[in-house]
Amino acid sequence: MSISRRTILQGATAAATIGTFQVARAQTPEFSYKYANNLPVSHPMNLRASEAMEKIKAETNGRVVIQIFPNNQLGSDTDMLNQVRSGGVEFFTLSPLILSTLVPNASVSGIGFAFPNYDAVWKAMDGELGAYVRGQIAKANLHVMDKIWDNGFRQMTSSKGPIASPADLKGFKIRVPVSPLWTSMFKAFDSAPASINFAEVYTALQTKIVDGQENPLAIIATAKLYEVQKYLSLTNHMWDGFWFLANRRAFERLPQDLRAIVARNIDAAAMLERADVAKLNAGLQAELTAKGMVINETKADDFRATLQKAGFYAEWKGKYGDEAWSILEKAVGGKLA
Repeated sequence: MSISRRTILQGATAAATIGTFQVARAQTPEFSYKYANNLPVSHPMNLRASEAMEKIKAETNGRVVIQIFPNNQLGSDTDMLNQVRSGGVEFFTLSPLILSTLVPNASVSGIGFAFPNYDAVWKAMDGELGAYVRGQIAKANLHVMDKIWDNGFRQMTSSKGPIASPADLKGFKIRVPVSPLWTSMFKAFDSAPASINFAEVYTALQTKIVDGQENPLAIIATAKLYEVQKYLSLTNHMWDGFWFLANRRAFERLPQDLRAIVARNIDAAAMLERADVAKLNAGLQAELTAKGMVINETKADDFRATLQKAGFYAEWKGKYGDEAWSILEKAVGGKLA
């Protein structure tokens, strides 16, 4: 299946897709589980997850039914993380940077201006760096699938003017997710970061509680942030993804053969979602320009030099430890600190 930008951005199939989120009534499943996330129905993650859940239901002959709750229906990221830990929901997708509030070293993949391109990202996250982080997550008594889903390289938006250089970030009131790494990075730029859950971002921008925010293009588009932000600066300042997490007890309740079906389909959907996001990003600049956004490009070297001078990389090397930092530097092909 090929997902077009029109399908994703306009949500043309959203109504039909929602139907797949409902648990079948005709047959009571042996395992009825919930999967929660914070993204709009029309985002590639929900479209591919919906396909995966249908395949899981079919391949398990209706024994496993997983109902999807998109778009923060079950609460904020923090709420849903607590729910997947307690077993209130069985599955949850979360950025490693927000997961770091529970698993500190999970955010090592999101260090500012570390990855030069997607080739480096996937080599790292499907290789040694991803394996290291999954090991850290397992220590927190969560099960994590092998393949991380793509959120994308993050870009900055503003209602005040373009972010062309580090100087433009001084005093800038920017919304950041609830994660120490984001707050630390923007403080190193002398910004004024405010930790706000994603469910409240549109309103915070609309009411000028903050001047701007940062997110991948697909989220800027699907969440319609172009309605409340004029300027889009292509900074590629962090790469971000979604780990597909499961409550360990709930996952291990599944017999081994069912576990294998669930994991295989979710990981296969992750690979399709990565391709969707890449295709979507390729055309989004033109579409966001058509929506009225003013787009500018930036140079990573200037921002990276500012972070080095502020001691950002040295600080986080100390927090993550030598093992994690050396795996990261090997992945990105050079010294950061």
